This record gives sequence, structure tokens and C-alpha cells, in this order.
Amino acid sequence: LLGALHALIATDLRDNPPQKAEIIYLGDYIDRGADSQKVIDRLIHFKETFPAVKPIFLKGNHEDAMLNFLLDYAIGREWLMYGGQATLYSYGVPLYDFQGATPTVLQSLQEQLRGLLPASHLEFLQRLPLHYESGDYFFAHAGVNPLLRLDEQHHADLLWIRDDFLRSSKNFGKIVVHGHTISRTPEFKHNRIGVDTGAYATGTLTAVVLEGTTQRVLQT
Repeated sequence: LLGALHALIATDLRDNPPQKAEIIYLGDYIDRGADSQKVIDRLIHFKETFPAVKPIFLKGNHEDAMLNFLLDYAIGREWLMYGGQATLYSYGVPLYDFQGATPTVLQSLQEQLRGLLPASHLEFLQRLPLHYESGDYFFAHAGVNPLLRLDEQHHADLLWIRDDFLRSSKNFGKIVVHGHTISRTPEFKHNRIGVDTGAYATGTLTAVVLEGTTQRVLQT
């Protein structure tokens, strides 16, 4: 799906060449299938596909969970429960019944992942920023806390927030472009754009093209 969406973006860039192009990824590159490792690898080699485009890779809550597991295996069962097992498998760690995993097993899984994770992948994950601003848009994985200014946002909210943000009609000062919460189709509101169409379950991976005052969609 990522390869197919990249092909659509490449065609769009060729047919509608902008003065400056950026491709901004909103996080959650892992945990949704056995190709998690390949997704990271493809993003690392971004310039092979888009040599003249600036990439911005933001951190999602799933990447954050993986990094936390590498530091502390005690949180492993929670991460494995919402997709970490697929990521472990993608890096070559054998499947295991994680629901009954003891601390010893979790520590073993952590050590295996540490040994199998390429240094380039760890560096990629560790360098992911939490947000990005461009023009009239503010990009973050989950959204923002409506009670705080954009320059006051907390780590946890940028990665995890849902209802308080999604239900807010507040003008945030910029339109917030986010993923994290799945919708059947992209959501265009006056204060936010939701891009997550649940690709792992639906087969629909979505990009929103923001050019001047126009907003349009590319989808697999």
C-alpha cells in the first residue's frame, strides 16, 4: 500500500509540479502487519523514490511504544497486545503467546529485538519529531489539546489524544492535520483534517495534497 501510494504521489508531482514539495508522514509505520520492518526500510530509503522532495517523518504512538519496550520490557505485554507482536515477527523474532508472557519471556523478546533491529532503524525511530508546521497547517500524529496553545502541547497528547480534540470546534490558529483515529473517509473540518482511513484493515491508504488554498485526496 505504501508503494502504491508513493506511485500516486510521484504521478501527482509530475502532473502538478509545485515550487516546493514536502511529504509529511503522520506516524504509525509499525504494528499493523508482518511488513512493519519493510515499511521502516522504505521510509529510510525515501530519497531513492523522491530525490527532490523533503520528507518529514513524525512519531506515532506505536513507534513510541516500541522505543519504550526497548528501554523497559515491563511494558511489553501492552505493546504486544496492540500490534507489537507483528513488528517483532517482521524483524525475525518468533511468534509467542504473549498474553501469558512472564517477565522472563518479555525480557527475552526485548533482547532478541535489540539484537535484530538494524542500527539505522533505531536511529530513524529515535529521531522522529512529534509535530511539524508548514504554512497554515500543524501536523501531529493524534492531534492537539484544545486547552493549550500549539507551542505548549504535551508529548502524550500529540501521540494519544482523541475525544477532547476530535469534538472541539476551537480555532487552533492553524488547521491540524492528524492520523491516529480511523474514519471511513478523510475528515475535513474547519479546524482539522483527519487522514487515517485504517489501511491495515481497509486497504485504503490516504494522502491529502495541500497546495495553496486547495485540499485534495490521493488514495490506494
